[in-house]
Amino acid sequence: MDSPSPTPLLQLSDLQAGYGEINVLWGVDLMLRQGEITALIGSNGAGKSTLMRALSGLITPTAGQMLWEGSELRGLSPAQILRHGIAHVPEGRRLFSAMNVEDNLLMGAYGRKQPRAVIAGDLQRVYGTFPKLYERRKQAAGTMSGGEQQMCAIGRGMMSAPRLLMIDELSLGLSPLLVEQLIEALRVLNREGLSILVVEQDVVTALELSSTAYAMDMGKIVRSGDSSTLLHDPAIRKAYLGALAA
Repeated sequence: MDSPSPTPLLQLSDLQAGYGEINVLWGVDLMLRQGEITALIGSNGAGKSTLMRALSGLITPTAGQMLWEGSELRGLSPAQILRHGIAHVPEGRRLFSAMNVEDNLLMGAYGRKQPRAVIAGDLQRVYGTFPKLYERRKQAAGTMSGGEQQMCAIGRGMMSAPRLLMIDELSLGLSPLLVEQLIEALRVLNREGLSILVVEQDVVTALELSSTAYAMDMGKIVRSGDSSTLLHDPAIRKAYLGALAA
């Protein structure tokens, strides 16, 4: 991978968020660089998905800053954040199961004010990245395998022409072979310039894919740094890798 730019693409400072009177995130500080794959790891319930929802505008932070190239995102709607170039692939894929694959993909381009030829070119790029989707393009999305649905969800995110693609639980419920195929596709997209934030419970997968990582626990960032360093951090290995920590 090419060396990423040192300029922060997204910077969070003392971010707090939750649901109603229940606070989940407590003073989160995080920085994403242009051209980098960043991993957010942690156990179930650590606050990872809540952070993703805050970043995409699905919930509004109660305190702190979310700066996108220096401009505040906090308080913007999901549509406004998407227009800034931030796309969210949610946990569980959230496809329109009765719609065919191609229509699901085109939903990702909804609202783009560009010529049809540009949108068509992006659709071909998605098919080039995930050839299986081209084979399934007229098939109802809900009838595909879990791995194919994840490809479709990522492809739909790509159709918004993002600068940052956020993927919540990349490998959940998928076979190791399918996960490896998805990882290779993300590496190719990253080499083409796309910045990626991956939320993942599979710590080894996340740290091997990314160059920088943050570990969350109880709504706080408890570790951060170079991914290869964190992979060998005794505290990370003890907390997340169990028997592999020995």
